Amino acid sequence: MQKDILYVEPCEQNAQPIIDLLVEQGFNVTHVRTGRSALLTAAGSISLVSSNLPDMSIREWIACHQRKSAPGVAIAIVEQDQGILAAEAMKAGATDYLLRPFEAAQLVNLIRRVEALEKPMANIVAESWRSKQVLQLAHRAACTSASVLITGESGTGKEVLARYVHDQSPRAQQPFVAVNCAAIPESMLEAVLFGHVKGAFTGATGSQTGKFEEANGGTILLDEIGEMSPAVQAKLLRVLQEREVERVGSHKSIALDIRVIAATNKDLRQEVQKGTFREDLYYRLDVLPLHWPPLRDRKDDILPISQFFINKYKEQANCYLSEDARQALSQYHWPGNIRELENVIQRALVMRHGDYITAHDLMLPIEIPCLNPVASNENQMGHVEVKKQAEFQFILEKLRQFGGNRTKTADALGVSTRALRYKLAAMREQGIDLQSAIGSAA
Repeated sequence: MQKDILYVEPCEQNAQPIIDLLVEQGFNVTHVRTGRSALLTAAGSISLVSSNLPDMSIREWIACHQRKSAPGVAIAIVEQDQGILAAEAMKAGATDYLLRPFEAAQLVNLIRRVEALEKPMANIVAESWRSKQVLQLAHRAACTSASVLITGESGTGKEVLARYVHDQSPRAQQPFVAVNCAAIPESMLEAVLFGHVKGAFTGATGSQTGKFEEANGGTILLDEIGEMSPAVQAKLLRVLQEREVERVGSHKSIALDIRVIAATNKDLRQEVQKGTFREDLYYRLDVLPLHWPPLRDRKDDILPISQFFINKYKEQANCYLSEDARQALSQYHWPGNIRELENVIQRALVMRHGDYITAHDLMLPIEIPCLNPVASNENQMGHVEVKKQAEFQFILEKLRQFGGNRTKTADALGVSTRALRYKLAAMREQGIDLQSAIGSAA
């Protein structure tokens, strides 16, 4: 299927060679000469935009382009000496940019990468320009073996992005090993990462390969790396520098061919300034930085991701979001990001009646506007109580699932541990015996 391209270029001399190249590659090209005429043109799921527009700046054009109902993808074409303008275009919403002069192959390869973003991807939903921009950068990073540092709030999907980098890389058929550094006791993390030999420490009854060895040839994700102790940081730095690892208790080096991706919800620069994270390790990891924006900053992703989770968890063929549910999902702030959204959808699928999920089924902690406010005050009060009891029951189910572990329960619910403590206190005030409900672990 041919792809439509909108090419915005005022100079005919610059435009014609590009048009000929794209047509030769099988694209349908619509050429316009001004920014305003381009905004009125429906053609083009991909837009190539010159920085030399006669009627508006490229920043203004991209901003207007993003406000259209179906914005598609914008690629800025700027002059070699306009690097700052290229960065501003990216901040305004351009998916990527090209600097003139460029080779024909550069343009074609860039468009092919952008086309790849339009194809369905396993476990990734990216409709907003911010998400597409991150994935475009991730695709570039995947083509190298350099270290990648993924930052973002808890629940934004950093591990999913790391898997995307791995799957798009030449190492895609090799192992992908993820390690949550915060979930492993400090005393055990070194042995888990690097392995150990028999007798290396008390309880080491046999030799064990480490996660780095398991990932050899492929990719290792060091999640929550900001929680790593200084001692393990020092040993990790040596592994990255030497590209070899020694098991704990051994002096034999094992060569590594590995791609390292680190992820954190902390600002590692601040951690460096505070002295809790090694500066030399930070620069080893931060070769190709990727930042996953919080869900509230990519609102165009909220409803598509919601539908993704509905399709994932529904138990019957037909299930839809009502209009008031769509409105509530779009307006909510999502402090717990995608993890919170996933749990909200799971809960709503349990609470719904019939084929539709309503705003009340979502049980979001905000005042949800009702499109058809026909219930009496008495019925409203009754509904609030039912909603509260359903929420309490859902919390109890998660506590049982995790054996009373409140940290894991809070993560699964997409809330902070402090918020969970408040909920548990409210449940006790309502006369709920947590000990009896979930066992002595509570």
